[in-house]
Amino acid sequence: MDEEESLNRAIYEEVAIFPYDKGWPLLFEEERDRLLHLFPGSFLAIEHIGSTAVPGLSAKPIIDILAGVDAMPRADALMEPLCQARYTTSMEFNASLAGRRWLMRWAEGRRTHHLHLVVYGSQEWQQRLAFRDRLRTNAEIAVHYEQNKRVWAAEFRSDREAYTAAKADFIRETLRSAT
Repeated sequence: MDEEESLNRAIYEEVAIFPYDKGWPLLFEEERDRLLHLFPGSFLAIEHIGSTAVPGLSAKPIIDILAGVDAMPRADALMEPLCQARYTTSMEFNASLAGRRWLMRWAEGRRTHHLHLVVYGSQEWQQRLAFRDRLRTNAEIAVHYEQNKRVWAAEFRSDREAYTAAKADFIRETLRSAT
């Protein structure tokens, strides 16, 4: 499989949930260290978020990375260099996002990493960390979330956007109930 075919497979990869893998935190650390080495001084902090950041939680095997920048123009300036560093993105999709930029790494026809660039300390930054931390500290919510993700993955197997939208309601309600 060549690089173009691998990317196309990754873009249209079906949604599937896998059991927790103890290697996920190491994959995050390796990519965080790579980003810090390639772009020294560009990030104020880099955090592991998403389900792969919650010990014991089943997930799509994609490492979600939250990278804090000082302002969105810095995120925009990093887009092309990140694409040269083995990420890809959709400028059309990013144009629809307020307060963040999104990129993806892939290998062998599947997604491996999602990189979310946001302003460090912003509401977007705080909410993503708060949800991760809520799942890490409340096993009941984590189990409920995992059960729902399995249902949504089956229902929206070929529609990533619908899967993500279904999760968004759960995330909002979890954050609302935490405050």
